[in-house]
Amino acid sequence: MAYEPERDSNFIRTIIEKDLEEGKNGGRVHTRFPPEPNGYLHIGHAKAILLNYSIAQDYKGKFNLRFDDTNPIKEEQEFVDSIIDDLHWLGVDWEDRLFFTSDSFELKYEFARRLIKAGRAYVCDLSPEEIREYRGTLTEPGTESPYRNRSVDENLELFERMRQGEFPDGSRVLRAKIDMASGNLNMRDPVLYRILHAKHHRTGDKWCIYPMYDFDHPFTDALEGITHSLCSIEYSDHRPLYDWVVENALELMPEVIKCRSRQIEFARFNMTYTVMSKRKLRCLVEEGHVSGWDDPRMPTIAGLRRRGVTPAAIASFMEEVGVARAESTVDLAMFEHFIRQDLEDKALRMMAVLHPLKVVITNWPEEKIELVELENMPGDEGAGTRQVPFGRELYIEQEDFMEEPPKKFYRLAPGREVRLKGAYIIRCEEVIKDAEGNITELRCTYDPQSKSGQDTSGKKVRGVIHWVSARHAARITVRLYDKLFIKENPEDEGEGDFIDYLNPESLVVLEDVPAEPALAEAAPGSRFQFLRKGFFYLDPVAAREGRIVYNRIVSLKDSWAKMKK
Repeated sequence: MAYEPERDSNFIRTIIEKDLEEGKNGGRVHTRFPPEPNGYLHIGHAKAILLNYSIAQDYKGKFNLRFDDTNPIKEEQEFVDSIIDDLHWLGVDWEDRLFFTSDSFELKYEFARRLIKAGRAYVCDLSPEEIREYRGTLTEPGTESPYRNRSVDENLELFERMRQGEFPDGSRVLRAKIDMASGNLNMRDPVLYRILHAKHHRTGDKWCIYPMYDFDHPFTDALEGITHSLCSIEYSDHRPLYDWVVENALELMPEVIKCRSRQIEFARFNMTYTVMSKRKLRCLVEEGHVSGWDDPRMPTIAGLRRRGVTPAAIASFMEEVGVARAESTVDLAMFEHFIRQDLEDKALRMMAVLHPLKVVITNWPEEKIELVELENMPGDEGAGTRQVPFGRELYIEQEDFMEEPPKKFYRLAPGREVRLKGAYIIRCEEVIKDAEGNITELRCTYDPQSKSGQDTSGKKVRGVIHWVSARHAARITVRLYDKLFIKENPEDEGEGDFIDYLNPESLVVLEDVPAEPALAEAAPGSRFQFLRKGFFYLDPVAAREGRIVYNRIVSLKDSWAKMKK
């Protein structure tokens, strides 16, 4: 039954609630997520996963995970395993309802035979190019295939021989017999089965004919009892064919098909500075532009996970984005805003100096070490404090010193004072340079009366900077990630290859970074905010290799929050 799309962003729930009121499908709600295992899932899939799962949860229904494994050429067990891991990580539970569309290949073959017997399908010998030519255009009707009126017996025989592997790839297909004059091109005798001699990752060499998505998907939905088949908007024109398959399955396979599944389309998810095409993501991996499907620059769920993004951040972001019919593109800055919001009250504060400049406090005794107390989470006493060693030689950020500072520069400069976080006020007395004129060291003095929390110096300084004791510094590797593309929409057609817009600064690796000792002792998977530098994640993959590597999840600069205000 046709329906008018709602304008409300919650239009899917409106439709479901109306179906429930009318008692359709016995008042059940049953959804599914049907990925093709030909690559890793990306954040756009996360939207579909969470939408389907939340609807099943909210209406006390069921949720299936079903792999659409009808194309053995591109599918691999690696992708199956990664998808299962991703859904588990997102917090999705399909209970015992893990299915593969290949599980029901025999039933679909029987359904195709019954379509032939009912005069609603036929074997066609036209080549793929000829089928496209015969299909017609949006303004001109198609032309019937010369094989359209084969007898039922001949079609059954040829279809059986297709299954037995007697014909080469592309030589014959099974087509539905619908209407070559239909205004919808998808209804002009669509292909239901094609010949494909390829080893399947689950069924091996048992099959050499495989159902097409538009035939397989609605049948499997109905077979599994899916009440609401949610899909992206590009399948809107395919809905009449979806309904045709379901109605025929209900009529011709009543012993196994009991559910009249309903397709509902919603806008696909797009985000700036990102590509969502699996083909293009595969290209990035296979051509070596990234380190793999889980590269933290990738929009894959595995990449976001390795970067340090949490499932909660993705869920709250998708809830804010909402569901709509009209396609739009979400600003990457909005996603980063939700990542920051999620980590703000979770990530303990630590100090690391990414671009170190040595400071020697000349009036501090050489062997003296003092422990200063720093809060783990500002404003949260329950998060506790930590003791950080402070000594004569320190590191500060290079950007926290300027020889000739402009106005409103409140950090360190010759003759100026600044407070070291949680410690003392220091004053720059001398700048040491090498033969090329590069600054290599600052000689400073400290005020013993200025210790944080016990300050009796009477001094007021506006600048506070972080630091690390040179003697006690842990040495870590830091990966600074930025957006993968420099173009807002790298998938724009006709403006060059998307590879041309890769950001050369998308990854900057800093080795031997001085950091608080605690950062070398943290558990893999820990998240911290490095003061003034961003949120960071201790990479578990690198940890298994014996390396201490922190991935920057996101910087502290929140441009989306400013735009929103």
